[in-house]
Amino acid sequence: MIDFLANLDRRWIFLLMLLSVAIPILTGVSFEEVPSKQAKDVFQEIENLKPGDKVLMAWDFGPETEGELGPMATAFCRQVCEKKAKLYFIAIVPLGPRMIDRTIENIIRADFPDLVYGEDYVNLGYKSGNEGVIKVIVTDLRGLYTTDARGTNIDQITMCKDVENLQQMDLIVSVSGSYPGTKEWVQYAVSPYPDKIKMVGGCTGVQAPLLYPYIPGQLKGLLGAIKGAAEYEKLVVDEYIGDSPHPKYLEGKRRMGPQLIAHLLMIGLIILGNVVFFCQRAREGQQA
Repeated sequence: MIDFLANLDRRWIFLLMLLSVAIPILTGVSFEEVPSKQAKDVFQEIENLKPGDKVLMAWDFGPETEGELGPMATAFCRQVCEKKAKLYFIAIVPLGPRMIDRTIENIIRADFPDLVYGEDYVNLGYKSGNEGVIKVIVTDLRGLYTTDARGTNIDQITMCKDVENLQQMDLIVSVSGSYPGTKEWVQYAVSPYPDKIKMVGGCTGVQAPLLYPYIPGQLKGLLGAIKGAAEYEKLVVDEYIGDSPHPKYLEGKRRMGPQLIAHLLMIGLIILGNVVFFCQRAREGQQA
């Protein structure tokens, strides 16, 4: 058996990995999530919002990372809308506006049709300049954003009339897939004004280790990859939606199914590989 496993054609391993991902997708297998402290911290920070509070929704991701970040963006928007806070959407990556439009269409217009554009939510759109944008708007938002994404003068938008800079925001919610993203919002918005600006975020699994040192100081909570999204999604669904949520509020949970099975397979293969290695080593020792 040891010799058989040691010489196993790697194509069988590739087939096992394919099946471990394909079968959960095709059958809809999913597992219950147990929210971590990080997910609970993010949820509670948004839960502390009061009606009318100002929330900057920084959607700095694109289709290439939507698989990880889309579910958390959906859940973020749902909870902020439930708290009756005012949403200020913004993007500092070129594909961010596409994600903003999708969130507004799928969540606000679909589930909160009573919310009025310009009074309850606004899309400020994309500005180039990376962290330079943050450096400007943290003290002078109107110096850079003279219109919204539709081209409407910011002075004609009711919810923007009294907004001069980011320090007036009650919370920043950052969803980040690359550079610039959550790290830059922390460094150039929160760090200079730690007593005035609060922030929570969600990011890809690759970015998460770079952001953990900022918790719980500059970052009050962080969702890491699809796992963090699924945990936070459960908190939002349990609190606001109930037993029959729309599938769009279960995307994180659905996507965790194949990931969990694939990870278990990888762990099993690693263990099996080590068993084979040490068995072969012991055999060589006996022969010597």
